[in-house]
Amino acid sequence: MEIVELSAKEPAVRRFIEELWLPYYRELEGTVDAFSLADDVDLVAEELPFRVDRLDSEEYRTWIAVDGFTDETPLADADGEFAGYIAAEVDEAPSVFDRPDRLFICDIYVGEPYRGTGLAADLFDRLRDWAREAGCEEFSLDPHVDNERAIAFYEKLGFERTQSHMVASVDDCEER
Repeated sequence: MEIVELSAKEPAVRRFIEELWLPYYRELEGTVDAFSLADDVDLVAEELPFRVDRLDSEEYRTWIAVDGFTDETPLADADGEFAGYIAAEVDEAPSVFDRPDRLFICDIYVGEPYRGTGLAADLFDRLRDWAREAGCEEFSLDPHVDNERAIAFYEKLGFERTQSHMVASVDDCEER
């Protein structure tokens, strides 16, 4: 298993979206209403320019675990199976706050056949290296309250709950 950084090249990003991002969000939408995907758009075509733009930034990175990857082949054409990924961005502390810079973990996903193999921890190791390179002293993330397996994994890594995120419909929120 090799963990490689995803470049901003369209063919590689398209394969990532099709083989990892879309399955991850399809799985999430099955358990969390807030992650329901639109039915009336080409999801890959809509997500592709957004991902390419993000990956072209110095503050955002994605690593993909590829089972059977060889360095001689471009990622888009590699024969190996995309097994999982982790994506994060630098969250620089504004000067008015007394906190260190953080690496915000946007997504982490491991495909079903690779769960329980230690792959998620390996992806975190790659992220830890980047956090140190970027001068970040902390990680942060926002797991969904219904994702108990993920929360247990994060707590095992040493994450602590520090806040809650609440949502209300504008129409349902009671006027005062």
